[in-house]
Amino acid sequence: MILEDLLALQTLDGLEPAKALRVIGTLVDHALDTCDLELNSRVLDWAAELEPRLTDDTERALLDYYWANAWANVDADARQDRTQAWVWDQEPAQRQLLLLRRALTRPTFPKVPDLLQCQILTNLGNQLSYLGRFIEAREFWSRALDAMPDFWMARFNRGFGLITYARHLYDVGHRAALALAAHTDMVNAVSSLDAHAEYGDVRLRAEFVAYAQSIAARVDLEAVSAEYNPEGFSLGEDAREQGYRRWCLQECLFLNPLNDAEPNSIAARDVMQLPTFCTLADERPVVLGLFNQLKQEFVSARWMYYEGVTSEGLHFSDRDVALYNTLDYPALGLAAEKVKLAFRMSYSLFDKIAFFLNHYMKLGIAETQVSFRHVWRDKKTKLLRPAFADTENLAFRALYWLSRDFYDEDIKDSMEPEARACHDLRNHLEHKYLKLHLMAWPEPETTSSPFDLFKDDLAHSLTVADLERRSLRILKLARAALIYLLLGMHTEEERRHAASGSDGLAATMPIHMADDLYKQRLG
Repeated sequence: MILEDLLALQTLDGLEPAKALRVIGTLVDHALDTCDLELNSRVLDWAAELEPRLTDDTERALLDYYWANAWANVDADARQDRTQAWVWDQEPAQRQLLLLRRALTRPTFPKVPDLLQCQILTNLGNQLSYLGRFIEAREFWSRALDAMPDFWMARFNRGFGLITYARHLYDVGHRAALALAAHTDMVNAVSSLDAHAEYGDVRLRAEFVAYAQSIAARVDLEAVSAEYNPEGFSLGEDAREQGYRRWCLQECLFLNPLNDAEPNSIAARDVMQLPTFCTLADERPVVLGLFNQLKQEFVSARWMYYEGVTSEGLHFSDRDVALYNTLDYPALGLAAEKVKLAFRMSYSLFDKIAFFLNHYMKLGIAETQVSFRHVWRDKKTKLLRPAFADTENLAFRALYWLSRDFYDEDIKDSMEPEARACHDLRNHLEHKYLKLHLMAWPEPETTSSPFDLFKDDLAHSLTVADLERRSLRILKLARAALIYLLLGMHTEEERRHAASGSDGLAATMPIHMADDLYKQRLG
């Protein structure tokens, strides 16, 4: 069918599902090119009608992608208005996250064409970055580049995410290093675009060049490059410490923005601290101790996870511990318990971040009512609290949207496919019974299968591999959340300073760093 025939369609009834899917894909692109919101609205309705008709999982992933693009068309129009762009609750953004994540988690995703995989990964990264979640977005852009190194849309957007990150930093050196990495990505994206025009809309080239030039105009990139030696740092005194630090770098787990640029040795330290902040003369700087604890718990959870997943052989503490063989390939021992503890510690950090926000933003929520999922809204009105509502604090907005990836019994609108599974896992770890298995225990094929004496229907069963994967994901989310907290605090301090004017007097107070003596058990 030619485009004119497609535009004349008023219904997809009578078309085979595969053909209807192609129609939707073509019209979504046309609606974007022509800014035709009426056509786009029609396509949104058709996508909803077509979904139950598709039986092939690959086609479903393609529909998710087209459908998300249609919501992006709605979003693109709203983002032209600054006020609308800073509204924290945005349905088009929510819909895109749901659809792109669904496409990504479909069983057949690894089998779809590489180009489509890269488009889905890149768009998901773009959407997360727009909401402020540029740290998490980098993983999806990098995954796309791992699959297709010349996929220039992912490379440019990764650079754009890095420069957005850099603008929110309060360390001049970190800002310059990320600007250098961002510029490199953008310049390389232009080179890839020239060589592979088939990967996207080549009309974006002028915009890419302009962004790269704007960074070069603001940052002395030649000087930064000359002075920046990212591999000139020690990774530790022995092989064990060096192995640990290399692993942290590769998994991007240091509380250090430079780790989000590259896994270089310069980033192998948890250097991020609270930004400069002001308190009233009679207000104690208690957030220093609170942040110390958040940071210490994170790095301790990180180490426990690493020990759990890299340990070999039987630990002496497990010798002569009499345990039953439940005949379902049980996974027992200290290593497994360390991974469980790492999950629990990482997950608990989010409510503690909410506790920090409650104090710092003076929200007035009773301490027993503070939680990461609920801290953002007034309990009675269900509206966003005035301290957050539509404010231009991108990092706090990132935390808000990250909180919506957590499952809550009272707020069932999570956009993360595994949110319920992680919620149930934590609940069983804290209050019930998790049983680990070395391999998956097969489910009975039918309800009439013979009675299995050794099926443990009291336990929440999980393989070691699944526990390790979910624990690492929560650990990475905790790192991102801690960095967003610091960047959001910096933005809030700048807002408070601008709002206070020049009438008030402020005195500086030096803050001393704790010596390693305080990190050891004495006596």
